[in-house]
Amino acid sequence: MTESQLRERLRKIAALFEGAKTAGEREAAAAAMERVKKTLNTRPQEPPPVYTEPLVEMQFSLSDLWQRRMFSALCRRHGLIPFRYHRQRHTTLMVRVKQSFLDRILWPEYVQLRNALNEYLAAATDRIIREEVFNDSREAQERPD
Repeated sequence: MTESQLRERLRKIAALFEGAKTAGEREAAAAAMERVKKTLNTRPQEPPPVYTEPLVEMQFSLSDLWQRRMFSALCRRHGLIPFRYHRQRHTTLMVRVKQSFLDRILWPEYVQLRNALNEYLAAATDRIIREEVFNDSREAQERPD
């Protein structure tokens, strides 16, 4: 008997109890109601069904060493394990993660950290080149053919 069936039976017994004309009918209905209530209270409560989002295996191609290191460290900080399969390129990272976590937390956080790291590395590289190699560190000029 399911919990909903048990509750329905309890309602019917309550209706019988309210409609009883004699003391004997009321006592019988009260006893039946107590038995059903006792059964309802002694049944182990089943937890409500919980939706658990499945893990998806995501593949990332990060050609920059610093971006790979940043992404790997960020994954580990969140309890994820970055890996690559045998014979995959060293630029490939795999992660098993919930899609919603990836979309809402991991990827936006990575993009912000990546941008900050790129700004820092660009500024440091330009400064070191200007100070140690040559003052002009601009890109090469483009010439017509």
